[in-house]
Amino acid sequence: MSAPARATPVAAARAAARARRWRRPTLWGRLALLAALAAVPLVPSFQLLDLALKIAVFAALVASYDVLIGYTGIVSFGHAMFFGFGAYGAALAVARFGGPTWGDLGLGLAAAVGVSALVSVAIGAFSLRVKAIFFAMITLAFAEFALILAVQLGPLTGGEDGLSPRFPGALGHRLGAYYAICAVVTVLFAAMSRFVASPLGRVLQAIRDNELRAEALGFRTFVYQSAASCFASVVATVLGGCYAVWVGYVNPESTLGIHIMLDILLMVIIGGIGTLWGGIIGAGFLLTAQAFLPNLRGLGAALLPGSDLAVRLTERWPLYFGILFILVVFFFPKGVVGSLRETLARRR
Repeated sequence: MSAPARATPVAAARAAARARRWRRPTLWGRLALLAALAAVPLVPSFQLLDLALKIAVFAALVASYDVLIGYTGIVSFGHAMFFGFGAYGAALAVARFGGPTWGDLGLGLAAAVGVSALVSVAIGAFSLRVKAIFFAMITLAFAEFALILAVQLGPLTGGEDGLSPRFPGALGHRLGAYYAICAVVTVLFAAMSRFVASPLGRVLQAIRDNELRAEALGFRTFVYQSAASCFASVVATVLGGCYAVWVGYVNPESTLGIHIMLDILLMVIIGGIGTLWGGIIGAGFLLTAQAFLPNLRGLGAALLPGSDLAVRLTERWPLYFGILFILVVFFFPKGVVGSLRETLARRR
């Protein structure tokens, strides 16, 4: 009777990782985060509900950008363009080409995903071979072109006035839309986590670290980079559709504006490049600051009525946000999650 075959080192490592899966504190942290997200509607505050959902959507959007910049090494300034494609795809489907039905909404999102995948592949075919800042500038040019096109095609897109579509079924109600979008965001996060942990994700990280060595090992780096770019653009497109469903309004500035790309860059820097889950911290910090810092003026007037100095000081909330951002970057040079990982690794 032959002896049982011994497990290979790779198989043994995978078995050990599976055994440790349920003992990881990060897993329980994610489950607690999901529970908190599900419990937010119990608090009777629309401002809190709106903030929580926008944090969830933008955290996933930042994670999709981190697939490019953090795990593949691609610096793109046009990622928000695909977010706008998804928003306009959902809005046009129910407001221009159809009605508030599930079929029209699904077709609109499918068309937007298809357009995003084609545009992503086309941009990659023309410019992925261009390195460093030149590729980033090319993607920025495409994003500006999409913004101008949305403004100029007024009869179709509504121009600067935008569109105010109505959505079908439970999506027309706040609570139904909230839980539906949370479910989509959860699925997308799981898909991105699997993507970066897959053999394809490992190859992408090898290309990021040393592209010449990856090519010498026989990997067609252009194909892998194109796959990562296409995947990230599709995720951003779906999130754009979710954002349109929640806000109920789409115009060029709110979905294709350059400020969205700047916010994504700030969020990924705050959370940590190459961490994926750091986008939650980055989005939470930035969106919470943008939501509550403008209220300082009213708070100052209430605490110190009649004080001109208090009014002048509380009007400078962008300055305070800048100071907070500088402090975060100073104390967490690799982002919050990246710096914490480095600290824990040194302690081990």
